[in-house]
Amino acid sequence: MKKIEAIIRPEYFQYLREEIETFGIKGLTVSEVGGCGVQKGKQGIFRGNTFEITLLPKVKVELVIDEDKVDSLVEIIQKCCATGEAGDGKIFISSVEQAIRIRTGESGVSAIV
Repeated sequence: MKKIEAIIRPEYFQYLREEIETFGIKGLTVSEVGGCGVQKGKQGIFRGNTFEITLLPKVKVELVIDEDKVDSLVEIIQKCCATGEAGDGKIFISSVEQAIRIRTGESGVSAIV
């Protein structure tokens, strides 16, 4: 099993969610996060005062999936979220040793489907 963490622009989340559901993945975890990187942030103006916004709003999508679906899911994320500009986000892939469904006690791949 692999854990996919994707940090994306908030405006692309709904499109990504629909594509992930079409792919057959029903479960995911979503968090609203802030981040900075190459994009560096931006300037804002409030009541005539200029200020720096250094942490831009992002959405973090987390999924644990069977190892053979990883490449397809990464392609879906890139297709849905890439604009070609700084700030599109990142995808992190890590191994998951075990998953256990609390309600039933199922473990392994059967706990994540």
